[in-house]
Amino acid sequence: MKSLKDNIYLKVGTIIFIGLLLLIPTTMIKALIHDREYTQKQAIREVSTKWGNEQTLTGPYLTIPFVKYEKEYSYKDSAFKTVEVVDFVHLLPSELNISGEIQPERRYRGIYEIVVYNSEITFSGKFDDLSLSQMDIPKENLRFGNAHMELGIDDLRGIEEQIDLEWNEARFSFNPGVTTENIVRSGINAPISKDPSDSTSYHFSFTLDLKGSQLLYFTPVGRVTDVNISSSWDNPSFNGAFLPDSRSISDSGFTANWNVLHLNRNYPQIWKGSQNDIRSSSFGIDLLLPVDNYQKSYRSINYAILFIGFTFLVFFFIEILNKVYIHPIQYILVGIALVVFYTLLLSISEHLKYNLAFILSALATLILISGYVKAILKSNQLTYLISGILLILYSFIFIIIQLQDLALLIGSIGIFIILGLVMYFSRKIDWFDLKLGDKEEKKEVEEKDS
Repeated sequence: MKSLKDNIYLKVGTIIFIGLLLLIPTTMIKALIHDREYTQKQAIREVSTKWGNEQTLTGPYLTIPFVKYEKEYSYKDSAFKTVEVVDFVHLLPSELNISGEIQPERRYRGIYEIVVYNSEITFSGKFDDLSLSQMDIPKENLRFGNAHMELGIDDLRGIEEQIDLEWNEARFSFNPGVTTENIVRSGINAPISKDPSDSTSYHFSFTLDLKGSQLLYFTPVGRVTDVNISSSWDNPSFNGAFLPDSRSISDSGFTANWNVLHLNRNYPQIWKGSQNDIRSSSFGIDLLLPVDNYQKSYRSINYAILFIGFTFLVFFFIEILNKVYIHPIQYILVGIALVVFYTLLLSISEHLKYNLAFILSALATLILISGYVKAILKSNQLTYLISGILLILYSFIFIIIQLQDLALLIGSIGIFIILGLVMYFSRKIDWFDLKLGDKEEKKEVEEKDS
C-alpha cells in the first residue's frame, strides 16, 4: 500500500482501471433500457392487436376486370394454343376529398401508456370518363358489370360500422376483402354497376368509422387530393411523403390540411395489373406521446463516462493539491453511486414525469456522495466543492437532454470548457516530483518526534 501512496503512475493506472471497470455495469444498464423499451413496445402491440393496429387508408379506386388472350404452349398437344386470361385495370379518382376527426384515447397496460383512437372519416370525390378508351383494351373485353370500388385498410378489425357507398343516385354496401392484390392486400370493396356507353362523371361519397393505434396515414390517389384532419391531440407528428400545406397546433388540439396533385407522385391515374406501388406516397399523423422516457434515459447514460471520469479527476486533484489519500475502494464506491443514478432514473421515470425523475435521482445521488465525501475527507470545503461540481454536471446533462437539436453543440462546448478548467488548475503541478500522502507521512513523523 505504501507504493500505491507514493507511486503517482500506479495510482493513475488504478483510477483508470476502476473507471473502465465501471463501464461494465453502465453497459448492462443500457441493455436494461433496451429491454424495458422492448417490453413497452410489446405492451403497445398487445393493446393494438385487440383494438386496431396502425392504419393506412389507400384509395378509393375502381378495379375493372378485362379479358386478354395469350398464347400458351401445350406439352400434351405439342403446340401453342390461345387461352383467355383475366386481368384488371385500375382507375383512380379525378378528385378526392377526405375530411375527418380523430378522437384519441390513452390506454394502459401495466405501467405502460398507449395511444389509440377512434375516427370518423368522410370520403367524397368523382371519377371522370370511364370509357377507358386510352387503355387500348377492346370494349367487348371489359367486364364493367364486375367493376368494384375498393379501399385499402390495413386492419379491418378497426371498422366500427357498416359502410355504404353513394354512387351517383345509387347506393351500394361495402364487402370485406379486395378483388385483386395488385394494389393492396387488405381492404373492402363495393360492387358497382355502370353503363359502358355512359361517359359522364360519377360522384361518390361514404363515411368510415375506424379505430386504430397511434398512426393514421392516407394515400393520395386523386388527381387532386385534399385532406383535412382535426383532433384534440396536442402533440402530433406529421410524417410520410408529404407534410401539411397548413396546420395549427394548440393545447386544445390540431388541424391540418394536405393538398396533393397527381404530379407530386410517381404513378399515373390509370394502369393495368400490378405495375405501381402507390403506398410509398402515403402521409399522415402520428399521435406521439409527449415524453419518451427510454430514449432520454439512453441519451443520458451516454454521458456516464464523462460523469465517472470527471468525478475521479476531481478526487485525484484533491489528493494532489491537499495531500490526502483516497483509497481505491472509495473510488469504486463513489463510482457505483454514479452508476446507480441511472437505474434510479430509469425506474422512477416509468412512474413519474422524466424531468421530475431526473431531479429526484440526481438529488438522491448528490446527497449520498456528499455524505460519503464528508465522512472520508472530513472537510466541509471539499464536500461543497465536489457537491457543486456534481450539481453542475447533472445540470449540464439535464440541459443537453432538453435541447435535442443543439445537444451536440452544447455538449461539445461544455466538454471543451471542462478540459480548459482542468488544464488551468493543473498548470502549476510538478508532475515529475509528485508524491501522494505526503501530508499524512509528515504528520506521522511529527507525532513520533514528539
